[in-house]
Amino acid sequence: MDGTRRGGGPEDETVEDRLVRLLRNGRTNAIIAWAMVAVLVGVFVESLLDADLLSMAFVAGLVAVVLAPAVSARDWKVLLPAELLGLALLPTLVRVLFGGELGVFATYIAIAALALVITVEFHMFTSLQVTHWFAVVLVTLTTLATAGAWTVLRWNADRLLGTTYLTTNEALMIEWGYVTLAGLAAGLLFDAYFRRRGRRLGRALRRVVRR
Repeated sequence: MDGTRRGGGPEDETVEDRLVRLLRNGRTNAIIAWAMVAVLVGVFVESLLDADLLSMAFVAGLVAVVLAPAVSARDWKVLLPAELLGLALLPTLVRVLFGGELGVFATYIAIAALALVITVEFHMFTSLQVTHWFAVVLVTLTTLATAGAWTVLRWNADRLLGTTYLTTNEALMIEWGYVTLAGLAAGLLFDAYFRRRGRRLGRALRRVVRR
């Protein structure tokens, strides 16, 4: 077998062809992901101009988490899939750009999205492997931990800067209830995404093995 293609369809690709396409797709994914990071930097600058300290802190934290794999690997292409990044960045953009009641609701989703990004990075870039049911629990718990850190940050801002980010204990408990539901939804999304990703990878591997 000389490794050349007899036709032009996907079934006639060699293993080398698939690897080249995978690398090309990795570069494309990285370019799209960096474009999203650039948008986040723009949001950070807008928050800076508005003196919105909480928004600055949240966006800076999200950028740090998103770029952590690339920094650790010292490779600009090592980033999460662009579709996941887009899903994670959208609530933050809605929260910062629109504000109001929509912004409050988007905050809950943004916290869950940040937790989702953290969990996916552990899953993709470390040796951590979890069962499907535990993945849902892990994302939910990570969401609650992130919400806890967010609450502490706002409490310290109120105490030191005289802001009023936190109002009543009842409002905080309602907020945590919504965050928990958002975290559960993010966990189910995590599970569904990697189930689909696993099936797609399995089909690609079977096509290669059959050659």
